[in-house]
Amino acid sequence: MICAAYSLLNVVTRGLQMTTPTGSPQEVTQLLIDWSRGDQAALDSLMPLVYEELRRLAHRYMRRERVGHTLQTTALINEAYLRLIEQQRVQWHNRAHFFAISAQLMRRILVDHARSHTRVKRGGGVLKMSLDEAVAPSQKRAAELVALDDALQRLATIDLRKSQVVELRFFGGLSVEETAEVLKVTPMTVTRDWKTAKAWLYREMSNEA
Repeated sequence: MICAAYSLLNVVTRGLQMTTPTGSPQEVTQLLIDWSRGDQAALDSLMPLVYEELRRLAHRYMRRERVGHTLQTTALINEAYLRLIEQQRVQWHNRAHFFAISAQLMRRILVDHARSHTRVKRGGGVLKMSLDEAVAPSQKRAAELVALDDALQRLATIDLRKSQVVELRFFGGLSVEETAEVLKVTPMTVTRDWKTAKAWLYREMSNEA
């Protein structure tokens, strides 16, 4: 399981090409700011663009699952979308800020359902299986996500930025450049943190196993 979980991190660095979002970065940023200021018209214009951004992020994460899991991406998008529009108190700064919040939401969704999935396998309760099956399709996959999340929480107590790099790159599917923009560091710093964090997580999960 540990090697499989580590390979999930490695695969992010291969083949993640940006697709062009429906709205320009400047347009999304301005609408987010206007929404923060209480502009309902901005929210109405933003929602289709935000949904497409979420679809892109979810697709880039879920493409690492086996082919044919269309429902997985749809379920992840829909739940992330619902949680996002509930963030009424967030003072949005820019599109990068949106990326960061979206990555956090997707991490919570995926890990929460993975933990629930492993509990059900042990006979620990009843789930809404349609959504659980969508975002946590197997016990092995669920256990890998739980192990990774536990290790990330420990890493955050030691080096918060490195844990954020993993969250943004793995759960948010962000590129090195996008991650650097969110964290306000150089791409070189992100690359170095990404490499160091992966090595630390591998050691940590191996020791735990």
